[in-house]
Amino acid sequence: MKVTSQALALLSAILLNTSSAFTSVHRHRAISTTSSLKVTNDLFVEMTSETGAAAAAGTANTHSSVETYYGDTLKESADLLTNACCTAARPAPQIAKAISNIHPDVIKKFYGCGFCVPDEVEGMTILDLGCGAGRDVYIASQLVGEKGRVIGVDMTAEQLKVAKETQAYHADKFGFDNVEFHEGLIEKLDDIDSLTDGSVDIIISNCVINLCPDKEAVLKSCHRLLKPGGELYFSDVYASRRVPQELREDEVLWGECLSGALYWNDFQNLAKQCGFKDPRLVEDAPITIENKKVQDKIEEMGHKNLEFYSATYRLFQLDCLEPHCEDYGQAVIYKGTIPRFESGWSLDDHHFMEKGKVFPVCGNTYNMLKETRFEKHFDFVGDWSTHYGIFDGCGTSMPFKSSIDGVSTKGGGGGGGGCC
Repeated sequence: MKVTSQALALLSAILLNTSSAFTSVHRHRAISTTSSLKVTNDLFVEMTSETGAAAAAGTANTHSSVETYYGDTLKESADLLTNACCTAARPAPQIAKAISNIHPDVIKKFYGCGFCVPDEVEGMTILDLGCGAGRDVYIASQLVGEKGRVIGVDMTAEQLKVAKETQAYHADKFGFDNVEFHEGLIEKLDDIDSLTDGSVDIIISNCVINLCPDKEAVLKSCHRLLKPGGELYFSDVYASRRVPQELREDEVLWGECLSGALYWNDFQNLAKQCGFKDPRLVEDAPITIENKKVQDKIEEMGHKNLEFYSATYRLFQLDCLEPHCEDYGQAVIYKGTIPRFESGWSLDDHHFMEKGKVFPVCGNTYNMLKETRFEKHFDFVGDWSTHYGIFDGCGTSMPFKSSIDGVSTKGGGGGGGGCC
C-alpha cells in the first residue's frame, strides 16, 4: 500500500497526543437503565464533568486526527490499510446508474462502507452526516429529484472542497441543483442555521458515526431534526463485544473505522435512550480485515474472538413505538407499488412482504408502515383492541445473521468483505 508508512507514522503521533485522554476516561462500570452509554465507552460518547479537561482534550485530538487522516493522509480509497471502510456488496441497479453519473474525483475519495440511501425518497429532504467528497449526496440528489433537497455535512475541508468544486458538474449532469454542503461536526448540528427541528425526512450516514467521540449527541440531534415518521438510515461498523482499551489505542484500527465501533447491544441501548425505540437491522456482513499485520496484532493481544460487522440500520422517529415487539393480531398487505419492487419489498432483514399476501406483523412494524411515507403502499388489517403478548420470535440475541454462518446478507449474500 503506497501510503502505509506515512499513515502509520501519522497515526502513531496522534496516539501519543491522545494517550493521556484514553487513560483518564477508561473505566469499567455497570450500565443502568437511566444512564447513557458514557458509562461503558467514555472515549466515544459525551464528555461529563467526571472526565474533565483531559477528556475534552482527547475529544479535540480525536476530531483533529480524523480530519488529518481523511483530509491529508488518504488521497483516495486505495490508500486505506484495511478493508473495513470499503464496500463489498454490488450496488442495486438504480444506485449503480446514479454512481455512473458522479464525477471521478468524488468517487476516488469515497471512504464509506455501503449504499445507505433507502427506498421511496422522491421529493424528500435528506441529510448526509459525514458526507466527505459527496458521493452519497450526489446519489441521493438523483433519487430525490428536482423537488427534493440533499444537505451534506462534514468536518474535513479537503473533502468538502472536492464536493463543492464538482457541484456545477453534477448540476449540469442531472439537470438541476438541489444540494448544499456545510463544514462542521456532526455532534454539533445546532451550529448549522439551516438545520431546524423537524425539518428533515431522512438522515443517512456512511461509516462515520463510529469515528465520532460523542455518539449520543449525534443520535439525539438526529431524533430532533427528523420529522415524525422520518428515519435515520445508516451504515456503520459494530463489534461482537466491547472493544478492549489496547485495541482502541491502536493507530491502524483507529484510522480504519474499527476502534470506534460500538458493541452492538450498547448501540441498540443507546439508540433507544435517544428516542429510537426499535432499531431495525436491514443487512449485515462480517468484516474480514485482510491485513495480516493488523490481524496478528489482535490475536497476539488475546482478542482473537473479537469480531467486527458492517451493518445497515434504520431508526424511525416514531413516539408510538414500544420497547419490544408486541402482538395485537395485526397484519399488512403489500400492494406492489414501490418502484422496482413490484413483487415484494423488505422493511428490514426479517420482514420481506410479497405483493398481495397477508403478512402478520407486530405493533411496531404496523406503525413503521402506517405512520411513515410507506403507508400508501400497504393495506392494513386489525386494530389495537386486543393484546396477545410478545410477538413470536422477538429476541435479544446478537442480530447479525452473518455471525452464524459467515455469509453476508448484503446484496443477496456472498461471504465476508468490507464495511457496511
